[in-house]
Amino acid sequence: MTQDTSGTPRYSRAPQNLEREESQLWRWILLFMVLLAAGFAALAWERLESLPYHLGPAAVGVFVLSILLAAYAYGRRKEVSELKVLLHGLQERVGAAPSEEQLDQLNEMIARSQRSFKELIDSFDDAACAVSLDGTVRTVNKSVSLLLGLHYTDIVGKKLSDFLEEPSRTTLEAALARFLDKKHWTGTVRVRLKNNPRPLYFECVLNAIIKGGEVVGASVLGRDVTGQHEKEMRFTELFETMQEGAYFSTPEGRLLDANLALVGILGYATKDEFLALDPAQLNMNPAETPVLGRAIDDRRGVRGREITLRKKDGSPAVFLQSSRAVWDASGKLIRYQGTLIDVTERRKLERQVAQQEEFRRHLLESFPDLILVVDLSERYTFVSSRVSDLLGCQPEDLLGKKISETEDHSSELAIMYREVISGAKSFGSAEYAAKHRDGSWRTMRASASQLFDADSKLAGVIVSVRDITMEKKFEQQIIQSERLAAMGAMIGGVAHELNNPLTSILGVSELLQDSQTTDAARKQIGILQQQARRAAEIVHNLTYFSRPPAPGKSRVNLAEIVERTLNLHSYSLRKNSITVDFLPEPGLPYVEADPHQMMQVFLNLILNAEQAIREIRERGSLRIRLGGGGDSVWASFQDDGPGIAAEILGNIFDPFYTTKRPGRGTGLGLSICKAVMKEHNGSIEAANAPGGGAVFTVTLRAASAASQSA
Repeated sequence: MTQDTSGTPRYSRAPQNLEREESQLWRWILLFMVLLAAGFAALAWERLESLPYHLGPAAVGVFVLSILLAAYAYGRRKEVSELKVLLHGLQERVGAAPSEEQLDQLNEMIARSQRSFKELIDSFDDAACAVSLDGTVRTVNKSVSLLLGLHYTDIVGKKLSDFLEEPSRTTLEAALARFLDKKHWTGTVRVRLKNNPRPLYFECVLNAIIKGGEVVGASVLGRDVTGQHEKEMRFTELFETMQEGAYFSTPEGRLLDANLALVGILGYATKDEFLALDPAQLNMNPAETPVLGRAIDDRRGVRGREITLRKKDGSPAVFLQSSRAVWDASGKLIRYQGTLIDVTERRKLERQVAQQEEFRRHLLESFPDLILVVDLSERYTFVSSRVSDLLGCQPEDLLGKKISETEDHSSELAIMYREVISGAKSFGSAEYAAKHRDGSWRTMRASASQLFDADSKLAGVIVSVRDITMEKKFEQQIIQSERLAAMGAMIGGVAHELNNPLTSILGVSELLQDSQTTDAARKQIGILQQQARRAAEIVHNLTYFSRPPAPGKSRVNLAEIVERTLNLHSYSLRKNSITVDFLPEPGLPYVEADPHQMMQVFLNLILNAEQAIREIRERGSLRIRLGGGGDSVWASFQDDGPGIAAEILGNIFDPFYTTKRPGRGTGLGLSICKAVMKEHNGSIEAANAPGGGAVFTVTLRAASAASQSA
């Protein structure tokens, strides 16, 4: 407001300029709203799109801010209208000076309008300012004053470089040319104030201030995102330093980002190479859906599963995946993120352990003995399935029970367990009777040793149990057969010795009967002849009885008979430290033989070898070999004993001939063997081995072709 020469106050601007003032005001308001909306969109749109939660509060804030701006615009519009009315009144009084009251009213309205606009700008939480092209600060809001810790008047008119360490003046001047070209810029700026060494980060929107068609400055709107930036930096550091793989992908499975751990696990050199992959290249089966993708309608928050990815070299890698889907505010699936733990080696080890466990299970199932594991408290912790064959019960019938709690338990087994678990014996054995579920009794032979855990601590006792019921019966039969054979050989020898005198008695009695003339003498000689014939008949019957009976032959495998005989005599061989080297020949033909008698032959040969070795040393070895050629099958038994003296080699198969000490043998074993082989149309031969020891060879004819195919 000014005064004319007469002292009458007058308004310095012509009334016709008020319309332009009003239009300019509305243009500034609309420009400010556009800039505010553009700044908000540029700063928040990308982040709003990627966040997994709704931004209701932000939307409400924008709405409230819009209402405030509209209210402010409405107030300004009202003030301008009042000014129009006032000026219209002045125009009607052309040539008349406005009253003092009118001028005061006009000044008050303008001042109130300026204060309202300043209060609105200062109410923004974001920093706002205007600077000229030379870096001079033209105006700032309250947020900038608080940030710098200075009053408004101490900032306006100063250079930006007076307050900023970073960005430097050189950096700002370098960016000025690009800004003048596009007249707009958005981005994140690192700021370091001179009064605060801590770096700050602002998301800024710069728009050119144009006057007369030229850019004279820039309006700056900046949001402090330092806390958010620090969180992002910490997240990035964590993301890149994780040992587990981590990734972000689209719903279709295309990778958006991945950490270096995942890139390295899958064998790629750089992250760019990995992110450029087609999703199908990671699938071991390309026909399947993307392995990292997820269906659009998948509403689950977190999912855990095991997946297999293809490495760069084509090999598979197994991962445990924990993943989560991310939706925008409208419920649209926008991202898929997760972690991957490489369990390839773990799965490989698990497969190896499973294979070993399966092998162990099959081994135990095929093992002929029952395997038991008893812990330190005398309870069964493992029972193999062979228990159903040996005792007729199931493993679960014994698991968890003590030895003394089982039905018809054996005291011998319990005693053996206690001796081994206490360390009194490192290896225990026992024979005991066990009752089968069918009511029959079985003879069992148990062997036990200590069981240790992975830390070499005593964990219990492992016991192997074998049913030797049949072996015991065979052993008794063989002993009885040997006794009967010895008795038969003895009776045969006695009968042979009695036949000579009886023949002489009968011959002499016949001569005497012819020379006697009296009836009494003939009668007495007849009685003598009658009794002699009776004695001869008895001797003949004894000779027939002593002859080995015709064997009950069948088609048998000679190797099986040898193995069964070794099993029958294994305890004695083991006790006397005799090592058996038995190597059966595969594909040998069957023979026609009585298996029981052949067992008796082989047992005699094994016993002879054992006793011969024990005569000269505490331990030795027995070598058994089978073979065949043409129409015969043979078995040889070679020991490392003293061998057979040359002068007795021709007599060892004679009955009652023995070189053993008194009480150690009857001399009937080899003679019985020879008799049995003769009945089988076979042979048995003895010789001395070149390296020492004796060799006995048993030869049998192979079964006929018809019998082989039967």
